[in-house]
Amino acid sequence: MFRNMLVSLLQHERIRTTLAKAKELRIWADKIITLAKKNTLHARRQAFARLRNETIVKKLFDEIAPKMKDREGGYTRIYKMGWRQGDGAPLSLVELVTFVHKEEKKKTTVEKAKEVLGKVAPKKKEKKAEEKGKEKTEKKPKKEAKEAPKEKKEKPKKQSKKEE
Repeated sequence: MFRNMLVSLLQHERIRTTLAKAKELRIWADKIITLAKKNTLHARRQAFARLRNETIVKKLFDEIAPKMKDREGGYTRIYKMGWRQGDGAPLSLVELVTFVHKEEKKKTTVEKAKEVLGKVAPKKKEKKAEEKGKEKTEKKPKKEAKEAPKEKKEKPKKQSKKEE
């Protein structure tokens, strides 16, 4: 169970779990990150034996451990989040110290309104404006007159037996 939690923590750099599991997971994470800071082949093999996931081992050694090279320990942070709805277990958020939450740039109400209006604006006016722009750039005389529409061939109607 802790192997999967550790893989998830290293992959997402932040997970939500119960407080008791979080405190135990912190021990596992500190040990594996300390191992990754050695950056030897033997350390990689030991990490793989514990994690069983090549991509996470690669991320651990190439991305996470170099960020932690100046720290002597305390690679994780635990926040208490309250209690779980169903059974009242205390929940917590476990994250790596180097985790940086990517905040999306919040749009002002004016920017949101312009975006919505751009989606709702009628397309016909834009097309007509484009056609007029093309006509002005392309001044070609019309040589061919419009042909009369082709007449449809009428099929002979079937005569009913009464008419014969």
